[in-house]
Amino acid sequence: MVLEFEAVQKSFRDSEGDVPVLRGISFGLAEGETLALTGESGSGKSTILHIASGLEAPDSGAVRVSGKDMTDLDDSGRAALRRSEIALVFQQFNLIPSLTVAANISFQAALAGRVDEAHIQQLVGALGLADQMKKYPEALSGGQQQRVAIARALAARPKLLLADEPTGNLDEGTAEDVLDEMLKLVAQTGAALMMVTHSPKIAARMDRQLTLKNGLLA
Repeated sequence: MVLEFEAVQKSFRDSEGDVPVLRGISFGLAEGETLALTGESGSGKSTILHIASGLEAPDSGAVRVSGKDMTDLDDSGRAALRRSEIALVFQQFNLIPSLTVAANISFQAALAGRVDEAHIQQLVGALGLADQMKKYPEALSGGQQQRVAIARALAARPKLLLADEPTGNLDEGTAEDVLDEMLKLVAQTGAALMMVTHSPKIAARMDRQLTLKNGLLA
């Protein structure tokens, strides 16, 4: 399994005390598998994504990425695992405005010490970015920026790709095109993909769907 959640619990504190968000979540995600995580706003979908990426720690339970238990790691250990094994694609593109498209795409791979120019050029060609490499993010459309974000995420050959509403800021036609290319590239690279989405149409294209309700998986 690329990703394993075992009895994961997480609460957040507000003015009235602890509010449970995840109440003992368990599931696994295999190499090359795609998973849609659905549920109402505030149901804990993004919390699962943040825990899977090591950006947040669970209150209890175990989270393993490629067999490594993230709950045994400190902040620097989780950051190192995130650089080497995990990539994230957000609804907000989070590109670095001072870097060209080419530099943005190679950024994550450079952090992982895994720059492969042939692989990057394959991603660039598949995502239709060959003519955009010298431009800066502000010169690109929303769809182009999201394609850059996807190329950056996959350039380091992650084992786990986490996506939070990655087409949410795009019009329907562009969203379909970007999703098509994303799924093709995930299949080619063998990465496991977990995507948070509110769209039943997008969720239906994943291998599996899990729905969060009242802190539990339905």
